[in-house]
Parts: sequence; structure tokens; C-alpha cells
Amino acid sequence: MTQLHKQPVKWKQGWVTVGGKKCFFRSGWEVTYAQYLQILKKYKKIKEWEYEPETFWFEAIKRGVRSYLPDFRITENDGSVVFHEVKGFMDAKSKTKLKRMKKYHPDVKLYLVQDAQIKEIKKKFGSLLTKQ
Repeated sequence: MTQLHKQPVKWKQGWVTVGGKKCFFRSGWEVTYAQYLQILKKYKKIKEWEYEPETFWFEAIKRGVRSYLPDFRITENDGSVVFHEVKGFMDAKSKTKLKRMKKYHPDVKLYLVQDAQIKEIKKKFGSLLTKQ
């Protein structure tokens, strides 16, 4: 019996405007998450969101992964900042970036958004999200 393998899903890359912000998103999940963040902003659950606004450098690293650019910076209503990373899969490079963030920038709050969270967002807010 032959096993069928699913083909990898192509990422939808391109320019999309969400909440008046035109951004080059690297995946459909990022677009979905940006729309979700815009809903949270609209209902005053967060103050602001930005897409890829800040790069973190690993100064002591001379080879390999030397920097990290989180997907979203969220400013909470109290003014605190947290970064969100949307990940469909975790490859070795992504794992290295996250480990180095903990080591070189331990005070930065980072939240990982994965498949389960995206599915939950689509389930709860699907009617408010623009189809990509």
C-alpha cells in the first residue's frame, strides 16, 4: 500500500493592508494574526500592534543566527510591550533564535503563536477575518 504525503502548503506572501497598515506578510497565518490583533485594538483589548518593527541582535555570536526579528510587537493597554512570533513549524534555525533570545534578551517578553492558537482565532473570529 502506498502512503500519501501531503504537499507542503505554499505560504501566501505579499502586501496586505490591515488596519490601515500596509505590510509584506510572509504567510497567511501572519495576515490572520494581524487581523486578530486589529480586532483586539478596535475593542480596546490592546493599545497597538506593529509588524516586524524591531530586530534583536546577538552581539557575542560570530557565526550562524546573529539576529532575530519577531513578527509582531504589541503594546498592551498599560504600556507594557510583548512580542508575538507566528510559527507554523519549528525548524532548527527558529529554535536557535528563540534560545538566543532567552539568553541575550531575557527581559523581552515573547509569546509563540502556533497552529492551535490560529485555529482557535479562526473559529472564534472567522466572520470578522478577511479571507486570504
